[in-house]
Amino acid sequence: MATYVLIHGAGSDSWYWHLVVPELRERGHDVVATDLPCDDDAAGLAEYADTVVEAIGDRTDLILVAQSLAGFTAPLVCERVPVDSMVLVAAMVPQPGEAPGAWWTDTGWEAARRKLAEREGRSLDGDFDVVAEFFHDVPPDVVAEAMARGAREQSGTPMEKPWPLPAWPDVPTRFLLCRQDRFFPADFQRRVVRERLGIVPDEMDSGHLPALSRPNELVERLEAYRTAESV
Repeated sequence: MATYVLIHGAGSDSWYWHLVVPELRERGHDVVATDLPCDDDAAGLAEYADTVVEAIGDRTDLILVAQSLAGFTAPLVCERVPVDSMVLVAAMVPQPGEAPGAWWTDTGWEAARRKLAEREGRSLDGDFDVVAEFFHDVPPDVVAEAMARGAREQSGTPMEKPWPLPAWPDVPTRFLLCRQDRFFPADFQRRVVRERLGIVPDEMDSGHLPALSRPNELVERLEAYRTAESV
């Protein structure tokens, strides 16, 4: 069996994976779901990778699953420990020397996000609406629990320094695109993944948070990838 290493996105914690973890364990897998130091201004991407590597310990047969901002962290982990495969889920894809803070402009993210909002008749004026942007397809009881927990502060420190790798790691990589993602629109992600990874992403019906909106389908996708890689 495998060890799934689940890495959450910005301003979040391991709770994001709480519906996925038991499903993977029921299938006999070991699961590591880390809490990154996202609210620590002393911690950057290197410290994020340290946290994941420390949590992995001496485990083997690793499959990294990276959500959103974790697309910058997971490849760094691949340089530190032997990884069998990596799955990016609604993730940011860096290129060498690019700081996470520059990714938004470099990729044309804002224009793509506004174009989608206009097409759907949504306004992006005013304060950021986290429910409309991230939780629009998440079941109400899960949304209520998430809102009761509250979001963690996301430090800007990881956004500042250039991504240090000279190239994408030599690790089998899959990208799972979410068709109803309002934050990283599907057309935008198709282009970025093609340009930066040279692959065609797989797709599922979900918003930006599939581990909360469609955990069972996400687990099935992960397991299908694992089986395909082991053939």
